[in-house]
Amino acid sequence: MATKIRLKRLGKIRAPYYRIVVADSRTKRDGRVIEEIGKYHPTEEPSFIEVSSERAQYWLGVGAQPTEQVLALLKITGDWQKFKGLPGAEGTLRTKGEKVDPKAAVEAAAADAEKVKAKASEKKSAAEETPAETPAAEDEQA
Repeated sequence: MATKIRLKRLGKIRAPYYRIVVADSRTKRDGRVIEEIGKYHPTEEPSFIEVSSERAQYWLGVGAQPTEQVLALLKITGDWQKFKGLPGAEGTLRTKGEKVDPKAAVEAAAADAEKVKAKASEKKSAAEETPAETPAAEDEQA
């Protein structure tokens, strides 16, 4: 049986919330599920995400395929990184008490971009120096 980890929609017309569920890939979106492994409330600020890590790891391990939306949520919680063995298994989950200052976030992103640009220019200059030395070394050997 092909299983999917996907979202089951609940709530009112303009106030949705979702449950992260494991279901047969052929069932309806809100149809019969095998197991509920989490919750997602996108309308809260910040969004509420709760995933049973143990159950998510189990289902990923036995071959259940997450949808794109669920994959993004699993990456946020760190469960996908844990499953794949990648660094960053702690995830980037924010709690309700944390508020991010938009101005500080923009400044931090700009600083990161400057660092990346500086590293790229260092690599480029190092790459330009290396070929110039190589022909001279070949002439000495010949």
